[in-house]
Amino acid sequence: MNAYTQHYQQNQILTASPEQILIMLYDGAIRFTRQAMQGIEGNRPSLKLEGISRAMAIIAELANTLDHEVGGEIAANLDGLYHFMMRELTTARRDNDLDRLKTVEHLLLDLRSTWVEAIAVARQEKAGPSVAAPQTEEPQYRSISAAG
Repeated sequence: MNAYTQHYQQNQILTASPEQILIMLYDGAIRFTRQAMQGIEGNRPSLKLEGISRAMAIIAELANTLDHEVGGEIAANLDGLYHFMMRELTTARRDNDLDRLKTVEHLLLDLRSTWVEAIAVARQEKAGPSVAAPQTEEPQYRSISAAG
């Protein structure tokens, strides 16, 4: 990665809202889970291990930043999902289990979509009924399994 790209990415993170950072974390976890899938499919263990390690680091960060006092039952449910994903990633790493990676990918995609919707609703409510909420840019993801 060249210096310009690194500077751009660093600037993007430093100027992002907490909501944008949350979506970026999900994007990263999805990307690294897919990288791990490619590692298994291409018999490239280092790619698999790097992808799983990075996805686990992001998911651990998501779990560590949950506010259980404010979030209550929702935070507890998310914590359970994050820990389930960590176990699935650990088993996928050990067993080269593509299905477990697909399960994690699916959960991450669903959670990301839910957060995008929640952010849009919150922005709309904050702006009032007459102002349309700006759309959170959402990359078009498709499951690797659908790609064949």
